[in-house]
Amino acid sequence: MTLGACAATGDMGAGQSAGVPEAVLELAAPYQDLETAQLRAEDGCYWYLHAGRVETTLLPLRTVDGRPICTATTVEKAG
Repeated sequence: MTLGACAATGDMGAGQSAGVPEAVLELAAPYQDLETAQLRAEDGCYWYLHAGRVETTLLPLRTVDGRPICTATTVEKAG
């Protein structure tokens, strides 16, 4: 599987999901809950559950520079 980080238009430790490829874990910004990360078939991007003070929300998994992490198929469709 090839991964890409789309524009908006290490080793396994605490907070990292065993179900997410290592390449995704390396791209993901550290402030996200990687234990809940999952690939959504609807858009080909990885999402995680963010537990806020008021509600828990599904958010796109992002790189350190803020780009959503998606599969290459999604990037090709967007271009």
